[in-house]
Amino acid sequence: MGDLVYDVIVVGARCAGSPVAMLLARQGHRILMVDRSSFPSDTVSTHYIHQAGLLKLQEWGLLDEIIAAKTPALRKMHYWYRGVQLNGFADPVGGIDAVYCPRRTVLDEILVNAARRAGAEVVEGFTMTDLVFDGDRVVGIRGREGDGVEREFRATVVVGADGFHSTVAKKVGAPLYNVRPAAGFIYYSYYSGLDWGLHHKNGFNEQWFGAWPTNDDLTMLAVICTRRQLKEFRQDVETRFQAVFDDVQPEMGAQLRDQGRREEDFKPMRYPDNYYRRAYGPGWALVGDAGYHKDPYTGWGITDAFLHGELLADRIHQGLAGERPMEEALAEYNKVRDEESAGVYDYTTMLGELTELPPFFRVTMDAMSKSQEWTNKMLGLIGGIVEGHEIYAPEALERLYDDAGVPQDQRIYDPAG
Repeated sequence: MGDLVYDVIVVGARCAGSPVAMLLARQGHRILMVDRSSFPSDTVSTHYIHQAGLLKLQEWGLLDEIIAAKTPALRKMHYWYRGVQLNGFADPVGGIDAVYCPRRTVLDEILVNAARRAGAEVVEGFTMTDLVFDGDRVVGIRGREGDGVEREFRATVVVGADGFHSTVAKKVGAPLYNVRPAAGFIYYSYYSGLDWGLHHKNGFNEQWFGAWPTNDDLTMLAVICTRRQLKEFRQDVETRFQAVFDDVQPEMGAQLRDQGRREEDFKPMRYPDNYYRRAYGPGWALVGDAGYHKDPYTGWGITDAFLHGELLADRIHQGLAGERPMEEALAEYNKVRDEESAGVYDYTTMLGELTELPPFFRVTMDAMSKSQEWTNKMLGLIGGIVEGHEIYAPEALERLYDDAGVPQDQRIYDPAG
């Protein structure tokens, strides 16, 4: 494995860890990345990459590999929330005119290989068992490759990119904050025989389904229901899964029954509560679900992993290059991460309840559904490429309401109203 002292050790090699390792290695830093899995391998995921995430893949020179893997390009979104429909697509940005939902067997291998090409040492099948401390400072990791002997590796910074059950977070005692209870659970699988395109549809009975084409000519179908439905759902997953489609969109339910063929076992995801974790301390940092997790309803996990992975890599580089104290750089990473994710976090935890929209969002989304321009703008906001003020600033709301012909007495300008 080469020398045993590194600038950075990254624990976890998927959507958050690999970009950190790749970007720091490209800056010339000595990186070790370990993961208990070997690649390619699957992991529970919603697959969806928003335009903001695709822009990062494009910047890193990796988007062409996603496309070359025959990942379908999706250029129309069918969004439906309790009767409000938004059918369209965000305006292109930076040449991105589609979204992609690659299988994790495809995406993660591309990311790991990119880190390796950049010069990071990558050890697959490695289980980290403990952190190494010098006083209260993390200075390395212990673990073993396969059934081998336990080994120790040292680094200036250890990055935990090891998911919401993060061993790194547990070992440093990273505290949680801004915790909001998880509302639902997911089941998903892969189907042949369907030509549906991209759908994201929420019904009236606290049930949602999503459909998006992925690799190998398959469509991923997922359902979310609220926690109180979990016991009944588990008793007959096949029947309950079908029933969500029948309830939310009966004609698609009929097509699923008549034409769809499930090609893999159902994958359940009873996800944890929404949370932030303190994401840094002496000699350590957290990224991805290890440091910040929200309801998968809006499909922002992969995109946020990319955005925050780049942010963390940039700040670690500043510390390693001596441009500023490492502790200060990591503190700023935590602060910026929280500020930049706050809007998505609030929006996701609100929608993840699967209940009626608050009046402000109901009236604005209904108004946007009346116009292709505003529909596409909202879908751009959902994709992370349109700023919130372009829709929700007072003057923008005025224009939205005027365009949609909303009567004065029905206009709401305050989200709390």
